[in-house]
Amino acid sequence: MIDTLAVPRILHIEDDPSNRLLVRKLLAADGMEVIDAADGLEGIRKACELTPDLVLVDINIPQLDGYEVTLRLRGEASLRDTPIVAITAEGDRETSLAVGCDGYLQKPIDARSFARTVRGYLRGHRESTAPQVDDSRLRQQSQRIVAHLEEKVAELSAANQRLIELDRARTAFYRNVSHELATPMTPIVGYVKLLGDGELGPLSRGQEKALRSVQDCVVRLRGVIDNLLDVTGLETGKLKLALRPYDLAEVLRRVVSDAAARGAHVELRLPTSPLVGVADPERVARSVAQLLDNATKFAGDAARIGVVASRERERFCVKVGDDGPGVPAGRDEAIFEPFYQVDASPTRQHGGVGVGLAIVRRVARAHGGDARLLRAPLELDGARLGGAVFEVSLAVDPERT
Repeated sequence: MIDTLAVPRILHIEDDPSNRLLVRKLLAADGMEVIDAADGLEGIRKACELTPDLVLVDINIPQLDGYEVTLRLRGEASLRDTPIVAITAEGDRETSLAVGCDGYLQKPIDARSFARTVRGYLRGHRESTAPQVDDSRLRQQSQRIVAHLEEKVAELSAANQRLIELDRARTAFYRNVSHELATPMTPIVGYVKLLGDGELGPLSRGQEKALRSVQDCVVRLRGVIDNLLDVTGLETGKLKLALRPYDLAEVLRRVVSDAAARGAHVELRLPTSPLVGVADPERVARSVAQLLDNATKFAGDAARIGVVASRERERFCVKVGDDGPGVPAGRDEAIFEPFYQVDASPTRQHGGVGVGLAIVRRVARAHGGDARLLRAPLELDGARLGGAVFEVSLAVDPERT
């Protein structure tokens, strides 16, 4: 029973806005606080979070109906003694009481006595029905709930199948588009190189400058197309790795050197022991290059980037970190999904199509390892790079894993 000196908190679960407004006005005028919920799931969430002094629930509401909501709330220890009152035009009194309601109000409500009636339930008034009626109504309601759940499971299964088909269609679409773009790229790259090398005649200074800009754009476009081909190929299993003996240290030196040539400030730390194994070195190189590109893009050109490699038993471990702002909390797994971007708005600061980290993880897994975001700084010669820190693990010999 509520303290009569306190302000009662009433949760009203009702999908009709006009009914919510009426109840709010009537109860607020009588000194009560009213919290609204527009469907059954929202009502359950708010009831569990706020522990109201009384719950008013309509029976015919979306998601879960009032009977199901009442049964669910009666299962919460903190709400077992909370009065729940059905307020409905379509429900049934005996069923409402049987599932756990303490009262039943028929719509349309009596505006003159409504607040007084609610106060009565707050002070301890309860309605009851005969036990044999309760048992019968509960059995009927249980059967109805099972039928409802079966219907929802069927709907979810059908929706899940549609999502699987759409995902396959999306992958096929991106792969086909990537191939269509890659085909004309071959002569474009070739002719641009011929022009740049002067094979098709001398160029003026202005033409050379324009051609360099075109070459830069072609390189960027070719990189995007290659990334799309890689991620769709890895998703469908059609991209085969060219496994052969390699030296991971040499791969990392080459990637870091290329990044430095583009203006990145990268520091590489290698162990004294060799890092010789079996892999597709070009795929590994491109994966690490993706991480360095990400660090430069999001941490800034002046950022300090560290690459630390080691061997742990039968796995190589490569950590790439920066001193930038890092990745927002809660995005640790989402950032590895194809086409996901933390900021996907048209006005985002950074470009790209959101497949870089997806490629990194899929290449790592194809090599018997994995890729993950670390929530710990990268130690680099006593310094701590606390921005985005990624760890890529690779089997020393994937053919044996």
